[in-house]
Amino acid sequence: MERRRAPRPERRGTIGDRHWRADLRHALGCALAFLCLAVPLDAVAGTLTPRRAALWLLLAMIVLVLLHPDRVTAGDGWPAVRGPLRERRVRRVRTDALTLVRQSPGVSRLLLLCDAHGRWLELDPRVLEANPLLWHRLEAGARRSRAAGTFSEGEDVLRRLGERIDGATARSVLDASWID
Repeated sequence: MERRRAPRPERRGTIGDRHWRADLRHALGCALAFLCLAVPLDAVAGTLTPRRAALWLLLAMIVLVLLHPDRVTAGDGWPAVRGPLRERRVRRVRTDALTLVRQSPGVSRLLLLCDAHGRWLELDPRVLEANPLLWHRLEAGARRSRAAGTFSEGEDVLRRLGERIDGATARSVLDASWID
């Protein structure tokens, strides 16, 4: 008889990025491909030494860290982003106490969330676009912070993001049902 472990209290009702595992596999595949190309080419050239093999391994690990996706989760009233360095980059913001939402200028266009407790979080909006349930949690918390009167800046950013996510979701539903 198998005993099932009860879920941790912080995990109940937690929603995660459904594409995170695939993105992690992609990062692992790129790092492994780099290693599998570099070491044999170096061996064929006759210049492979243990020191150079260690260097190639180190460079493959750097590729993995650079491509490692952040893990985004959300519960009732909080989103969290956890990077490859784990505990050092964990940020948890209370969405029901949001004070500020901004989108950074430039190519990355990261979303910056700040709460009334001084905590902040940078989040890639593409994760929210790909995971409507994560977006729903964030938007529900923002509504509660508006009702509480703490939300002072960034309603237009959330509105534009919501319109983009709703449009993408509607397009995917229409594509799945073959309606043009």
